[in-house]
Amino acid sequence: MRKLALFMVAIITLSVSATAQSNNSRGQYFRLFAPLTFYHNVATNQLSIASSDPDEVSQAIDQALMHVYLTRPDLIQVTQTEQEKSGALRQDIIEKTVVRQEVEMVKQAEPLPDMPEAEPVEVVIEKPNFWKYKCDTYLQFMQNYVSDNWYKGGENNYAAVGSITLEANYDNKSKFKWDNKLEMKLGFQTSPSDTVHRLKANEDLLRYTGKVGLQAANRWYYTLQLLAYTQFTRGFRANNENTFSDFMSPFNLSVGLGMDYKVEAFNKKLTGTINMSPLAINYRYVDRADLAGSFGVKLDRHTHSLTDFGSQLTASLNWKLNETVQWKSRIYGFTSYHRTEIEWENTFSLRVSKYITANLFLFPRFDDANNWDENLGYWQFKEYSSLGFSYSF
Repeated sequence: MRKLALFMVAIITLSVSATAQSNNSRGQYFRLFAPLTFYHNVATNQLSIASSDPDEVSQAIDQALMHVYLTRPDLIQVTQTEQEKSGALRQDIIEKTVVRQEVEMVKQAEPLPDMPEAEPVEVVIEKPNFWKYKCDTYLQFMQNYVSDNWYKGGENNYAAVGSITLEANYDNKSKFKWDNKLEMKLGFQTSPSDTVHRLKANEDLLRYTGKVGLQAANRWYYTLQLLAYTQFTRGFRANNENTFSDFMSPFNLSVGLGMDYKVEAFNKKLTGTINMSPLAINYRYVDRADLAGSFGVKLDRHTHSLTDFGSQLTASLNWKLNETVQWKSRIYGFTSYHRTEIEWENTFSLRVSKYITANLFLFPRFDDANNWDENLGYWQFKEYSSLGFSYSF
């Protein structure tokens, strides 16, 4: 207990002087806790007139050990000489060598800017646009010149035709779609042999097609289709003052309920739709009373119309044969099982440049509600070719 008391006194004595040296690690501290040993340098430093070690901590430790050497020599277990012979002492520690840790200097990193843990983010939710719009236009011209002395005869001819097709289609990618197409075509021609008319319409169409569909499976849709068409102006024949057709004479309205199939073939080069309506209503109205019989309408004082129930087939296809040639085809067929109407429109487009195309239009038609022709029967046929400007967006 006395030894412990002596060491406690020494440690308390050291605590004051060691405060200023707290940043340095000195190896001599171990002498306070190791087995009590007689060190030569302790007596030498204490008996010297001037101490060789200015370190206050080392001096305090030497004084504490010297006090023990003088008052309790019986506690000394070994001498420095004996320890050196056994090789157990580290000379660098006995000589009070300061042990320092080697520190590799590195470049100080710049402090990070003060930032909040989470920055507010502005979230903008845009309503998806399920509408797609499309417009195809062209204005084309036709010209034929024959001199007066041409050996086969003939006559000069000039013609022009313009077309605008507008589409607005809705598809929410969730089994519902609504397609709308408006087609407008109007063309005129001149013919010197026609002394009655300076201009005659050679192309005249105003047609709307609308379809509402609900997806049944993959490319099949349950569809309600509405088709309505008429023309812009009166139709004439050469050297004849009679009017053979006019606006709302006739006007056709057809409503069909059935299935619609979306066509995609040949790496999507052939696209379009095919509509089959087993249940269909065809309504035909003729505003000019003198034309009613030409379109199968039995005119009376109460009505100018004809209504039939039957079945209907409509197909609209677009086949891109290559980079320059394109074929657009439309097939329409209706039968009431008493009368039949079939139309097959074909337009072959040859793209000469970005804005110039050449068109070939072929249009066979069958309608047994019209008057019988001695040569073609109920068949009708129309054809023309043209060259001009076209633009799509």
